[in-house]
Amino acid sequence: MDYKKTSTYSDILEIPKLIKDFKFPSNSTKELKYTDEVFLLGRGSSGNATIFAKYLWEIYCGVIVNFIHPHSILNAQKKLNFKHRTVWSFSQSGRSTDIIACSKKLKNWGAKIIAVTNEPNISQNNLAKISDCHILLSNSKEIPVAATKSFELQLYCALKTAFLWKAKLNKKELANISTNCEKIIEDFEKIYRKENIGHLLNNSSLIGFVGRGAFNAVAEDSALKFREMSFRHSFGYSAAEFLHGPIGSYGNKDIVFILSSNGKLTEDLIKVIYKLKERKTPYKVIYPFASIYPFNAILTDIFLKLCALKHACERGINPDSPKGLSKVTKTI
Repeated sequence: MDYKKTSTYSDILEIPKLIKDFKFPSNSTKELKYTDEVFLLGRGSSGNATIFAKYLWEIYCGVIVNFIHPHSILNAQKKLNFKHRTVWSFSQSGRSTDIIACSKKLKNWGAKIIAVTNEPNISQNNLAKISDCHILLSNSKEIPVAATKSFELQLYCALKTAFLWKAKLNKKELANISTNCEKIIEDFEKIYRKENIGHLLNNSSLIGFVGRGAFNAVAEDSALKFREMSFRHSFGYSAAEFLHGPIGSYGNKDIVFILSSNGKLTEDLIKVIYKLKERKTPYKVIYPFASIYPFNAILTDIFLKLCALKHACERGINPDSPKGLSKVTKTI
């Protein structure tokens, strides 16, 4: 199966233009104003995007970021005080039942809801309907099960929000993201062969991804895409989390991808490599592509999504519609 003939690949090809076209709602100035504390809500890929937003906003914007777990909210025996608090609810489709139910309850408790979705049809977008502000990622609907373009747009939305909140980040790098995305898609095959990615994947039993900071979100979502698209046992970790136990499950028949945020490995990633060598576990360092941290997280993520896509097709799996999975997950 040719991965370039899939709808998933077509979606990935759209990413540079969709990033370039992304805009906040014209009437959102008041709703998106800076606040020193926010709450994030999301599942699956959208949940992984909230990890990126947390690191970004806490490090560069001075915003305290809290994760909301729907189970505790939906089963709360006492009312929680969310008055004057802002909740960012991430949902690609705007139809995830637990995210909607949780957002409704939080709004009833006084929260302002900012919905981040990729569904332009409001009649089908229940999350947007109940929100105080709806950030539409694009007008290009995502059909394949695995989120690709919507995930990159969620990361980009978090970056744009950081600039809105006066983060001291490089404006030129933000402007160059679209061009850099085009280049990584164009150069994918060459990099894939040069880094021997196909051989490493084909000769592994368990796949791990380790990243730190914003790259933790990339590690988590890359693992999810390998599970969704190629039906592989794959897991994402922060460097510290990986060293606190999960490394024990990796042996000489597995592969761990180390996601570096710059050209020089940090001390904790060096420790991960040292421990992997002790266990004789194969590993591969994925050094950042063009751009600087945290912008380069998007480029690394696109590359790894293409790896998952190509690997799925080589295994004879249709990545657009994998068995047992659906685009909208209804958990309640």
